[in-house]
Amino acid sequence: MTPYNPEAGGLDPSVIASDARLVARIEGCSARADRPILVGLCGPQGSGKSTTAARLASLLEHQGRKAVVRSLDDFYLTRAARKTLSVDVHPLLATRGVPGTHDIPLMQATLRALLEGGGRAVPLPAFDKAIDDRQPEADWQVCEGEVDVVLLEGWCVGARPQPDHALDMPINRLEQDEDADGRWRRYVNAALGADYAAIFAMLDLKILLRAPTFAYVHAWRLEQEERLDRNAPGALPAMEAAEIERFIAHYERLTCWIIEDQPADIVVDLDRGRRSVAVRELGSSAGVP
Repeated sequence: MTPYNPEAGGLDPSVIASDARLVARIEGCSARADRPILVGLCGPQGSGKSTTAARLASLLEHQGRKAVVRSLDDFYLTRAARKTLSVDVHPLLATRGVPGTHDIPLMQATLRALLEGGGRAVPLPAFDKAIDDRQPEADWQVCEGEVDVVLLEGWCVGARPQPDHALDMPINRLEQDEDADGRWRRYVNAALGADYAAIFAMLDLKILLRAPTFAYVHAWRLEQEERLDRNAPGALPAMEAAEIERFIAHYERLTCWIIEDQPADIVVDLDRGRRSVAVRELGSSAGVP
């Protein structure tokens, strides 16, 4: 097998150094646990979570550890299920993303199957953002064999609920106009403290890609939209700038809270270009030396 060469991909040296430190921590956690481990990778929209997770998985593979990457996005509720939520609970729950819009039983069952091992085949759910719906089960990939590391990446992986008083005042136009009574944000916060907390309690190690401010996230999300494939059958039209602004407003509250709260064992501080400017170990988990 050809040795993995990060420099061949033209990566910034800070990213290469950051990856090396993260892989070392993951390997250390894996060795101490002596069982398959679950690693959470959190970061705001467009911060490079997916590409970072793929790089880490490749590095782990070349170190002899089988790694599987799953995204929180893979477990979004179907469009039909979110429509039902929007009628029964709150209209804003029709939009995917916030806690309360994921299929928690499916996520829990998939992660546990991967971690329990036994060599059995594990179907891997997937979500197609271009059509805003879950892919048919016939199109899901299947993980075969034993796994050493499961990387779960997502914009709010590991996040903790906000204090109740922080929910009183709206923080943007969306909340002011469409959630004036706070019912939506309180539903999201309650979900984060219940079902999602149970998922995040499974994490052996938590990594955060941290943006300095939410303003960066808006620009990153615009770039992300431009990269989506809108030519697939059933694909929805690309969002205009105003639509993207409204869309990411759904994420603003919790993203800002994560930037402040830093719910992780290892924090990678990013600059505007998504380069690593610092790697800090908060050390709240046994997975970090």
